[in-house]
Amino acid sequence: MEPVFRTLEIAAKLAVRATGAQISYHGLDRIPATGGAVLAINHTGYVDFLPAALAATHRGRRMRFMIKAEMSAVKPVGWLIRHTGTITVDRQAGAGAYAAGVDSLRRGELVGVYPEATISRSFELKEFKTGAVRMALDARVPIVPLIVWGAQRLWTKDHPRAMGRNKFPIAVEIGETIEPNGTVTELTAALRSAMTEALHAAQAGYPQPAGAFWLPRRLGGSAPTPAEAKSMDAAEMAERARRRADRG
Repeated sequence: MEPVFRTLEIAAKLAVRATGAQISYHGLDRIPATGGAVLAINHTGYVDFLPAALAATHRGRRMRFMIKAEMSAVKPVGWLIRHTGTITVDRQAGAGAYAAGVDSLRRGELVGVYPEATISRSFELKEFKTGAVRMALDARVPIVPLIVWGAQRLWTKDHPRAMGRNKFPIAVEIGETIEPNGTVTELTAALRSAMTEALHAAQAGYPQPAGAFWLPRRLGGSAPTPAEAKSMDAAEMAERARRRADRG
């Protein structure tokens, strides 16, 4: 039954109701009703996990997310991690998290993975890490591309939160399932293609106000271009490294 997880599911639905968010789902039947699968999710903000998790809930499933290990240091979050089957990833030593993810998949769980690893400031797909594909190959389970679009309007990098009752629409687009066949390179390319197609489908039916900060430059928004976002990410990582060195 997992009472903690059940409580979180109820809280998530209440949070959606409180903000008035209008979440639409397309392709829910592509999430397997049983058995393990990697759900590869795009990453545009701090709350895109919630619509993704609710997509699994609508299929009568629960998703185990892989998140950075630093979150365990936040006491309430650490407690939730321990009671919801969340898999923590130490970016300096990820082998343990990888093995835990594969074990969960082999037990028939849905495991949510962000192939981009970090939030995309351009709101386009960044370069992919290969972990999602390698786990699917090792566990012999399918990969399901899942796009969340619109949640970046609530809370993303470099912009203030807008968590009130804004009634923002959020689109969840589930792409065609990818079977675990081929090489890591081939599957990564197939995954990127499928996620790009699903992303464009989600964007096509969504408002596109000119100059909106949450809209890619490609669609007339004011978000950084992918190249500009990459430079911003590099500067951010360099600053973090400097701070770690200063503390050391």
